[in-house]
Amino acid sequence: MVRICFWLILAIGIFAREFLFGDVPGDINQDEAFAGYNAFTLMHHAADSYGYRLPVYLTAWGSGMNALESYLMIPFVAIFGLKVWVIRLPMLLVGILSLVAVYHLVRSFSSGKFALAAMFLVAISPWHIMLSRWALESNLAPGFVLFGIFFFVKGLEKPKLLVASALCFGLSLYAYATVWSVVPFIVVACVAYALWTRSLRHTRYVWISLGVLVALACPLVLFLLVNKGVIPEIKLPFFSIPKLVYFRDSEISFVHIPRNFFNLVNILRNQSDYLPWNSFGRHGLFYPATLAFFFVGLCVFIWKAIQDIRKRRLGLYTFVLVWLLAGFAIGVLIQVNVNRVNLLFLPLLIISAFGIVLAFERIHVRALVVPLFAYLICFATFEKDYFTTYRDHIGDYFCEGIEDAMNLALSKSGGKSVVVDPAVSYPRVLFYGKVDLNSYLSTVKYINFPSAFLYVNSFDKYIFTDRIIPGHTDVVYLLENSGERMRTLQDQGYNVECFGKYVVGY
Repeated sequence: MVRICFWLILAIGIFAREFLFGDVPGDINQDEAFAGYNAFTLMHHAADSYGYRLPVYLTAWGSGMNALESYLMIPFVAIFGLKVWVIRLPMLLVGILSLVAVYHLVRSFSSGKFALAAMFLVAISPWHIMLSRWALESNLAPGFVLFGIFFFVKGLEKPKLLVASALCFGLSLYAYATVWSVVPFIVVACVAYALWTRSLRHTRYVWISLGVLVALACPLVLFLLVNKGVIPEIKLPFFSIPKLVYFRDSEISFVHIPRNFFNLVNILRNQSDYLPWNSFGRHGLFYPATLAFFFVGLCVFIWKAIQDIRKRRLGLYTFVLVWLLAGFAIGVLIQVNVNRVNLLFLPLLIISAFGIVLAFERIHVRALVVPLFAYLICFATFEKDYFTTYRDHIGDYFCEGIEDAMNLALSKSGGKSVVVDPAVSYPRVLFYGKVDLNSYLSTVKYINFPSAFLYVNSFDKYIFTDRIIPGHTDVVYLLENSGERMRTLQDQGYNVECFGKYVVGY
């Protein structure tokens, strides 16, 4: 029965993440466009969009972008081409594998019902479903930290898997820079707990794992030294450590802990940061009632963890609380939104699942049917809204229609210049235009160099302005749609076609 439920929950989770994948949300966010274009340039030139050869961190906007997702995109882009659904595949796969990892992590210490409850809650969570369906690079971090903890627990029985744990923890550092401050804490706390409970055996794999973790962390330590001005940037044939145009190094603040704490509390209480790509409407991040069950589960987890530590007994509770504490630390050390504090939510959901089972099991084991059906109704309502009202709503934020508009503009341009509205955001032009890296680097002109977020004036055959140039008919226009712009283009003899919020004049 447990096995059947496992496959059923996995099927539900896959369906929620894969149905109309690549179409919702559509077209593309500017950050995932830049990550995808960097995968494209790395594949063809072994260099990022700023020209650095195999960098440990992408320069991208000027103040940087995490590199892991772009590297993970490369094999998929090589096979299927540079398309929206293709660059979202790494996040989809990590999201699906996370469901399996949550189940087996909890199952290592608890009964099947707790493991299934945790897996189910993650599988139907609006936060995790939405996270899995688009390619924001920082959203890889929760999955890789989960894999790190999972393989660490399994490695206590099979030491070879400690190497996989070190690899996942190390890669998580390349998924999201914010976790740099807490991943060492998670690793040290897990190792200390395993040593205290005499679960970690001294084998060669412990030292191999340590070597893997150090090897992965060292380039990022050098990256910090480079961007702090301690050492010059490093350019080698097989990798590079760039000096960013602008280094954002002042986000962590102990002075602002009270303000950050209340901001985090508001996000959790409202289950929203009011950014439409993270949550929407009444559904929140994990449905309204879940937070109450979290506090029930948290009390149990703290009590059980204390008992385990006192008795030197290995248990799930301490690992999950360490993970939760790390996410909480990020939430109070920096000003966060949902995707910046994404490390917090998987342990929160695991603890909530325990709270639900414990609360209803005290009434009667059959009472568990009540939360099951309640959550299934919430999930069904979320899915209906996600693929209808939300699909229409998110289209504006992901520039729906831009792909078709870009394709028409390119087909009509020939040797002409293409005037693009700056609101389109130049990474989308790089992505859909598949602009050659050498052409881009040799022609790009920035408006605000140096800056944390660079904006361009032109590159290749693209000019970025929202003005229609009087008297010029040797250009193709791609602008945000408005009646006035359409009439002006038509008055100047242009053929005009509309694509959602965009208009193309040729």
